[in-house]
Amino acid sequence: MNKKLFTSGLFVFALGLLMQLPATAQEKKVNWLSIEEAQELHKKNPKKIFVDIYTDWCSWCKRMDAETFTHPVIVDYINENFYAVKLNAEQTDPIVFKGVTYENERAKEGQRRAAHNFAIAILQGRMSYPSVAFFDENLSLIYAIPGFRPPARMEPVLVFFSEDVYKSNPNLDEFTASFQGKVTQ
Repeated sequence: MNKKLFTSGLFVFALGLLMQLPATAQEKKVNWLSIEEAQELHKKNPKKIFVDIYTDWCSWCKRMDAETFTHPVIVDYINENFYAVKLNAEQTDPIVFKGVTYENERAKEGQRRAAHNFAIAILQGRMSYPSVAFFDENLSLIYAIPGFRPPARMEPVLVFFSEDVYKSNPNLDEFTASFQGKVTQ
């Protein structure tokens, strides 16, 4: 009797664990791409590009990955409105963007924490991590914004650029102050 009870209990426990797997497997994630992959998709279906510029050693970048880019509202908004690109600002691989090849020349020279020329171009030499950048449907840089942003501060920024608010009201701070979003503190 005890053996049957133990076996039944073990079965119920295992079944409970298995039932939790689909929820974990279906956890929402940003569909991160390389800039080259985003350009290919853009050819078939033009839309704006969102770029997260980070480094491996940046603790604020890791925090933004863990807090901001896992929030369901942020994940859904990015995936629906942008091609999302994850760009390691210190990567050593060349990047081809709009027919121009960008390299990390400083890394080739052995410089530690060398910024890639593409990251330098996007950030216009103001190297700050994390940063996010927005490109329009013509693959032209709209703007790059430095610094960590929790979900409640990222949502208005995403809306500001995806819905072209910046064209009629270029004041992001003003827009953010009156923004009513889906993310709660």
